[in-house]
Amino acid sequence: MSVNVKVKSVMRVIWLTVVAGVLLLTAAPALAASASGLIEDAIGVLREMAKQDDVSDMARLIKGAEAVAIVPSMMKAGFIISGEYGEGFVLRKRDGRWYGPSFYNLGGGSMGIQIGVQQVALVLVVNNEKGVESFLRSRSRLGTDVAVAAGPVGRRAEVATDAQLRAEIYSYSMIRGLFVGASLEGSVMSISVQKNKEYWHREISAADALKQPATDERIKPLIRKLEELMKKAN
Repeated sequence: MSVNVKVKSVMRVIWLTVVAGVLLLTAAPALAASASGLIEDAIGVLREMAKQDDVSDMARLIKGAEAVAIVPSMMKAGFIISGEYGEGFVLRKRDGRWYGPSFYNLGGGSMGIQIGVQQVALVLVVNNEKGVESFLRSRSRLGTDVAVAAGPVGRRAEVATDAQLRAEIYSYSMIRGLFVGASLEGSVMSISVQKNKEYWHREISAADALKQPATDERIKPLIRKLEELMKKAN
């Protein structure tokens, strides 16, 4: 292969990578929604997940969870080098009562075959205090600062042992109407100071937000949907 051909090949890869990055950057603003809009979109996500045959496994985990986080729309885009970005919120659960929400961003980049743009809805089930703490830090990397695994469904959930169910966070996704466990290794979570201020009408830390009872009229419909979903636990 001549030097010119090699150079052209390298330039083509660089160009496609830049295009992928532009796709993600132009898609991200479209994802931006108000705090109330994110909650409304999350209700739709839970409604769709509740229709799936295997949702009882996720419902069982939610029933025993310390917290639940939802990203109604996460955009993935790329070519060779891929990126992802989404906005969501987390609710704390203590003694059968819900607290919050606190808002956060989820994003990252990786090497892999990812051509074009894909939209994914996510539900993260937080199993213990360490998992909750990852949402209180200004920045946490999934898989490094806190253990994350694709949520078990169907046969995989049936054969899972206690030793296998030790991740702090289990993730589920809806992709084109399909309900599956989702891998988020390497993704980075960061607190959305702006969205928390918008929702609570004041500067508030994630820790303080998750101490507030989830009784606001804006969050009540989502709480009801979570309660309905937990009734599907196997």
